[in-house]
Amino acid sequence: MSANWSRSLPTASGLSDDHYTTVFRDREQAFEIQFARDEDLKFRTKARRNKLLGLWAAEKLGMSGDAASDYAKAVVVADLAAPGQGDVLSKVTGDLAAKGIAVPDQEIRSLMGSLMVVAEAQVRQGV
Repeated sequence: MSANWSRSLPTASGLSDDHYTTVFRDREQAFEIQFARDEDLKFRTKARRNKLLGLWAAEKLGMSGDAASDYAKAVVVADLAAPGQGDVLSKVTGDLAAKGIAVPDQEIRSLMGSLMVVAEAQVRQGV
């Protein structure tokens, strides 16, 4: 008997090794798909949170309409510059400080946490 032929023989459970290989391959693909979905959700949620933060900051800066939307987009883009939320925090605090508006970092961090909850709900609802 060749080794390949014996591998396709049924085991005590009645299932071949090929069956188990297929099951594990399918499970691996399912986990990869779920991971990709989770990462996409995280990315979209973080981008939404940054947009909401940008709109909040734009209002503090006296912006409205297209100017506020453009500023919110700039905050989203700032997050893509480096990993972590430090770049977003730096942009917002720097822009507020440049206009003489003092908002403690901790207040903005707290707001970012609250906005993350709102952003996740909006993304999950497709808003």
